[in-house]
Amino acid sequence: MPGILYVVATPIGNLEDVTLRALRILRAVSVIAAEDTRRTARLLQHYSISTRTTSLHEHNERARTPALIERLQAGESIALVSDAGTPIVSDPGSMLVAAAHASGIRVEPIPGPSAVVAAISAAGFPEIGFVFLGFAPSRSKDRKLWLTEVAKEPRTLVLYEAPHRIRQCLSDMLEVFGDRPTLLARELTKIHEELVVRPISRLLLEPVAERGEFTLVVQGCVEAGPKHVAPPSVATIALEIGGMTNLRPREMVKALAMRYRISSREAYGLIEEAKKHVK
Repeated sequence: MPGILYVVATPIGNLEDVTLRALRILRAVSVIAAEDTRRTARLLQHYSISTRTTSLHEHNERARTPALIERLQAGESIALVSDAGTPIVSDPGSMLVAAAHASGIRVEPIPGPSAVVAAISAAGFPEIGFVFLGFAPSRSKDRKLWLTEVAKEPRTLVLYEAPHRIRQCLSDMLEVFGDRPTLLARELTKIHEELVVRPISRLLLEPVAERGEFTLVVQGCVEAGPKHVAPPSVATIALEIGGMTNLRPREMVKALAMRYRISSREAYGLIEEAKKHVK
């Protein structure tokens, strides 16, 4: 009787986020196919699990899959894990899972931590569904084309980005999407977790630690006719500047000019008028 291929979600940072079921499966299988055996070893050591591991990553998955399928057909069960979170979601493993299905082997998902779901839950955007885009293209030209394809998507957009490209990605998003509310999540569930919701222009003005793993949640397109036909009211600007106390005056002017598509002079005038209404 063939074994079972378990697709096991593991913590994205905090090791306490692993499920009891995942721990039971990791102890019971014959071998764990891991994207990074060294990283998986830390999880196994933390929970005193002695199951052997074998590497299965994007560079060897095609070569390793036949041997793993043979083991499954011989009756052994295998757990597939990625570096963190759910395998195959922007991680390797799809070849092995597809081969298991083609061979009549049972594939059983073991759900658990997910950076996508964690970030969406903390964004507070309208509940009209979401679209997961994976990692953004590395080149700015390709990234802008990629973003343009989903610019009119009404559902919430979720994407991953590398730390050394995060500011350029935000800049491209501002150009393509306009100044939408966006959640920037860095190092989710880890010690240095950072999670803020700001218009894209504000995110570009504020310091961003360019290290760790980034998840971006962008509010979908809202078609509401021509934007900013009239300048924002003084009352609106008064509310805005009340939340910008950490910005220098010049940065405040730039942020409001970008957000409302008005000149810096107009933004400055509105700020000065609004100050009279802020006590």
